[in-house]
Amino acid sequence: MSQLPGGGAVKLKAKDFATDQDVRWCPGCGDYSILKQVQSVLAELGSNKDETVFISGIGCSSRFPYYMNTYGMHSIHGRAPAVAAGLKLANPELDVWIITGDGDGFSIGGNHMIHALRRNLDVNILLFNNQIYGLTKGQYSPTSEVNKKTKSTPFGSLDHPINPLALAMGADSTFIARSMDRDPKHLKTMLHRSHAHKGTALLEIYQNCNIFNDGAFFTFTEKSSKPDTTLYLEHGQPLVFGAEKNKGIRIDGFKPTVVDLTAGKFTTDDLWIHDETDQIKGQMLTRFFDDPRTTEDFLPRPFGVIYSESRPCYDDMLFAQVDMAKEQLGDGDLDAMIAGGTTWEIK
Repeated sequence: MSQLPGGGAVKLKAKDFATDQDVRWCPGCGDYSILKQVQSVLAELGSNKDETVFISGIGCSSRFPYYMNTYGMHSIHGRAPAVAAGLKLANPELDVWIITGDGDGFSIGGNHMIHALRRNLDVNILLFNNQIYGLTKGQYSPTSEVNKKTKSTPFGSLDHPINPLALAMGADSTFIARSMDRDPKHLKTMLHRSHAHKGTALLEIYQNCNIFNDGAFFTFTEKSSKPDTTLYLEHGQPLVFGAEKNKGIRIDGFKPTVVDLTAGKFTTDDLWIHDETDQIKGQMLTRFFDDPRTTEDFLPRPFGVIYSESRPCYDDMLFAQVDMAKEQLGDGDLDAMIAGGTTWEIK
């Protein structure tokens, strides 16, 4: 909502959150889809432009604040979580969004990302994952697959890739989800879910870089392959996928396996029921990471809310602690604090 001069309010539309800046991403880039959905979601939420902030690091995705008609900051490589934390603590009423990429967020910014997730400030993190460094023209990134041939690795990369959502689970993130740029309806739903979460919400978005890594996620987005390679998660529902919903996931001991629902041996009653609050199953879902192009016995890639829990937010606890300290010690004296309790005078 936006305030009128007379004190009333007017509901904003998606276009009201767009700036007059030329959007400088390559034609066909997946970032355009993400931008459009974020603007639409803010309008649907009735967000106030003056109370919304987008903070980014460095990279193609980090141009995002220029295109949002809100407050924003194009900050330092990998340090967007630190800048956002400072802003949220300075003004906790702000709706803070962090925009980052797989290189910005999980290479130089990896340590900041881990601590942002575990602290659980009430902010939203959108991770644009295209498995490549796009802004610097096509070097392999922390999420690139092994043997990735790029300008910096002409014989193939040797690094084992980071699994962002598995790392987030290890950091005790309170909200972990995944969507993709080429499924705008699902992406919009996940943006709403992320924003509704009280705490740090990490939404990984598979984003196609059509210049330096075109088709990295096409197996999950093309009509011919999508039904058999994607698993859309719904809380309380069995894990079913396939063009005819003829495949399911069940747990055999501690091992997830794909079963055929048409052979008569298994029904949906035998399948794994998704529970967003189950940390153990959440850990397992982040490991559904086989590549169906190279593996015959693969598990489909999960999309949706993988894990969510309710835990006190860092910002709420901090202000409660400040209030408690004031109640016990008074408002405090800055000069006395700087001087400390072990000063002396030299005569």
